[in-house]
Amino acid sequence: MAIAEASAPTELGLDPTRLGYLDAHLKGYVDSGKMAGTLALVARGGEIGHLAAYGLADRERNKPMARDTIFRIYSMSKPITSIALMQLYERGLFQVDDPVDKYIPEWKNQRVYVMGNGPAMVTKPVTRPMTIRDLLSHQSGLTYGFLERTNVDAMYRNNGIGQIETRGTLREMVQALAELPLEFSPGDAWNYSVSTDICGYLVEAISGQRFDDYLQANIFGPLGMGDTGFHVPQAKAHRLAANYGVAPDGIRLIDDPATSTYLTPPTFLSGGGGLVSTIDDYLVFCQALVNGGEVNGTRIIGRKTLELMTSNHLPEGKDLAAHAMGRWAETTFSGIGFGLGFSVTLDPAKSQISGTPGEFSWGGAASTVFWIDPIEDLVFIFMTQLMPSSHYNIRRELRAIVYSALAD
Repeated sequence: MAIAEASAPTELGLDPTRLGYLDAHLKGYVDSGKMAGTLALVARGGEIGHLAAYGLADRERNKPMARDTIFRIYSMSKPITSIALMQLYERGLFQVDDPVDKYIPEWKNQRVYVMGNGPAMVTKPVTRPMTIRDLLSHQSGLTYGFLERTNVDAMYRNNGIGQIETRGTLREMVQALAELPLEFSPGDAWNYSVSTDICGYLVEAISGQRFDDYLQANIFGPLGMGDTGFHVPQAKAHRLAANYGVAPDGIRLIDDPATSTYLTPPTFLSGGGGLVSTIDDYLVFCQALVNGGEVNGTRIIGRKTLELMTSNHLPEGKDLAAHAMGRWAETTFSGIGFGLGFSVTLDPAKSQISGTPGEFSWGGAASTVFWIDPIEDLVFIFMTQLMPSSHYNIRRELRAIVYSALAD
């Protein structure tokens, strides 16, 4: 399902000179060796106002970045998974305040870590049961092992939970987590975590379908997202970008597209970070959301459900700076709230970044990012492949440039 391209940015209220700043800025990242290649898209009013590729998708093979390049979108999988789960809410199959143990019985009587390790570990009962809303809003008490901050993180690493999974199943993750304590009682804090992987498991448990089959039938197929999935078929393998890590002298190859695990269908279907996609596929998904849940006559989520998802679900209207347990995520913290699957801009002045209250967004571990501004009818998507995403401040830089290009 294609999105129309505008004949000129000015028709969409975009200043072409200022959009040129975007190209110049990204060219600087590539020419300096900080990134291999970039692909950036600005859409407004349902039309593409700017789309520019620069550099290489695969430096080792001198393969140019292209519009149809396939990217590991990592945590940009999370909004897709969240929409999938909330589709089932719209069918009356669950409520967001349902306890998670209604669908995962072995999670009854969860406990919170206090101190110690092994047989000497001390825990306490949760204040209240974990709900589905806690999972969707990362207030569940779960965590990620890679955060390397607490003893609970270490337990995740020791059990292989929440890494970029190449083995196991969602069911096995659920069973492993049943044996571990939570970081905090659900609702007491915000912590980036494997919560969205559990949302993917709930899609399976509630719908009765495999997670990948559900996504294909209810999101990818209807929207025509033919290049999005949990692996890259052999016929498309030549389009998969190389993934790079930061190195002292620039970047280094960390996942060769010729031998990548993404070429093989996985057993672990990670709704938190397992998808690959293209910029056009992700644009269709974003355009449906900026339109209130529908694009080109296909609706994937109801308007009021999307309003619920893009409201701030942190207690007492708090921002992440006030409620987060840690300080790692694919977003800034001050002036930013969190909904059901998205960060939500509350106060641009407090966040000190350009934006609009009500804008929602998220990013991925390889420095990809998108944001959606319903007030400005604006979608921005940035694709590259560089880990970690926190190494450069490029997301804030790109926001400043793109918002400066709004002419009316």
